[in-house]
Amino acid sequence: MSEQTARLEISEPAAKPQGFVVRIVGAAAFAHLLNDLIQAMLPAIFPLLKAEYALSFGQIGLIALVYQVTASLLQPWVGLYTDKRPMPYLLPAGMCVTLVGIGLLASANSFPLLLAASAVIGVGSATFHPEASRVARLASGGRFGTAQSAFQVGGNAGSAIGPLLTAAIVIPHGQPAVAWFMLVAAAAVCVLWRITLWNVRHGKTQLAGLAGTRGQGLRRAGVIRAMVVIAVLMFAKFVYIAAFTNYFTFYLIERFQLTVADSQLFLFVFLAAVAAGTFAGGPVGDRIGRKAVIWISFLGVAPFALALPHAGLLWTAVLAVAIGLIMSSAFAALVVYAQEAVPGRVGMVSGVMFGLMFGIGGLGAAGLGKLADMHGIVWVFHFVSFLPLLGLMTALLPKTRSV
Repeated sequence: MSEQTARLEISEPAAKPQGFVVRIVGAAAFAHLLNDLIQAMLPAIFPLLKAEYALSFGQIGLIALVYQVTASLLQPWVGLYTDKRPMPYLLPAGMCVTLVGIGLLASANSFPLLLAASAVIGVGSATFHPEASRVARLASGGRFGTAQSAFQVGGNAGSAIGPLLTAAIVIPHGQPAVAWFMLVAAAAVCVLWRITLWNVRHGKTQLAGLAGTRGQGLRRAGVIRAMVVIAVLMFAKFVYIAAFTNYFTFYLIERFQLTVADSQLFLFVFLAAVAAGTFAGGPVGDRIGRKAVIWISFLGVAPFALALPHAGLLWTAVLAVAIGLIMSSAFAALVVYAQEAVPGRVGMVSGVMFGLMFGIGGLGAAGLGKLADMHGIVWVFHFVSFLPLLGLMTALLPKTRSV
């Protein structure tokens, strides 16, 4: 066999689909862990930035808004473009942008520069989520919910680990220590490069193997109705989650007089519960249907959400774990439901879903920050405790191929 022939065989796609490719789904989940670890570092340093630059809650919310809206506005367009013109190397390239943003955040010395660094990190995130979600679906072998939940749980695990690393590395040494997270971004670039090489070689074959699993989706009116309901559910879920990820530490410090480091441990417990609940949601959705998981996620969490603002410190931790476990199970089901509603537009749908997540989270963080300045952070947690009741809108979701 000649050297040229060997090179051609290496570059050709595999003859048969590989089914559920554990190493690729796992690698995508690990890359999501690294990516969201970095994203979680930003809200985890909010108390430090607030003290260092004498920021108001409104300004803290604006930093979160700039990051999350930058990511949310770009993600659907990235997904739509790459549905038509695949760009597999966009994954490692986008993580390089995130690496630059971390360097800017570590060296920023004013509020406008903090906003600029947040925007750059948001651009990196916008390229990651729709493309990485697409690769996880390609490697799913038709087990879409399982692959999506595995992918998402990686991100949630990163979100849980991020505050711990921040408490250990950044809080004791100050803002310049943020630069250590550039090593995390560099590791993610390496992982995404390996995933990209697999996608280049096997992507078309995997896509052909999944062609038979595509349903007919919904008609235009059904798609519009479904997306309106999903937007309401996403609003309820991610505004509520934004209250925890951005302001739970402030709530614990004010209500129970905890230290910043101790409050970060409580945030870690909540985010770890979110990761566990996300992992369960996808496989359960593959078995019992997406709508059943969405019902359980929202209405099941409502009693715990309503009780949390009235609980003592110990029960606050217990209720936070229950809330994280139950409410987080819905996201994988919502993503796969939307992908089934609009088959053939995986990148666009993933971009819209993750974009909604970031956009709603950003607007929620900014709005909750303003409310906290006006009424206090404890009042905010009373206010958001009613949001899970919007889960009643699930009754209006139309039926897709498999719900």
